[in-house]
Amino acid sequence: MRLIAVTDIHGDHRKSRKLAEVLREEEFDALLVAGDLTHFSGSGEARKVLKPLLELGKPLFAVHGNCDGRDVPELLSELGVNVHDNRVELGGIGIIGVGGSNVTPFHTLWELTEDEIQGILERNYRRGDIILSHVPPHGTVADRVHSGHHVGSRALREFIEREGPPLVVCGHIHEGRGIDRVGGTTVVNPGPLFRGYYAVVELERGKEVKVELKRL
Repeated sequence: MRLIAVTDIHGDHRKSRKLAEVLREEEFDALLVAGDLTHFSGSGEARKVLKPLLELGKPLFAVHGNCDGRDVPELLSELGVNVHDNRVELGGIGIIGVGGSNVTPFHTLWELTEDEIQGILERNYRRGDIILSHVPPHGTVADRVHSGHHVGSRALREFIEREGPPLVVCGHIHEGRGIDRVGGTTVVNPGPLFRGYYAVVELERGKEVKVELKRL
């Protein structure tokens, strides 16, 4: 299965259009969008950002980020792409979602306690599922900020260590672009699309996950 992983668009519909133009020439099975479609804006901006990606006619699954407006999750549900606190299947592979972020010092729109994150994971996960999470797991390249501190979710990290999902796609930390491993789990932060970053993930049961970080 070939997946396109995208995160942190922050309202840059020009970049989503440019990505759609590139992907028209590519073979892939689905798009995963790990939140922050907007920059503290609502469903109108989110719809504009998603439109060119949805027009590709491929399955798209998304969660909201901590900077998305209050009505963005409702739009994602209306479009049939919302996997926050939910589970879907694609080609026999499950995908579960965690929107928003863990608690930040900035009091953003969508923040969850570690207990809430743990609850979402435990309610929805089945062995072998992919996790699509706006917040990255703690203690990885994906959650390291410029100061060197790790600010990701400890609950997500502990869950990964215990359950060993094959793949976690995340975002939130713009400077955390990269690929890491937690045990047998591949963790991917594609980097923010508003800076032109995305990732291509090759996933096949029983085989090592392959990831290529790309730039428009």
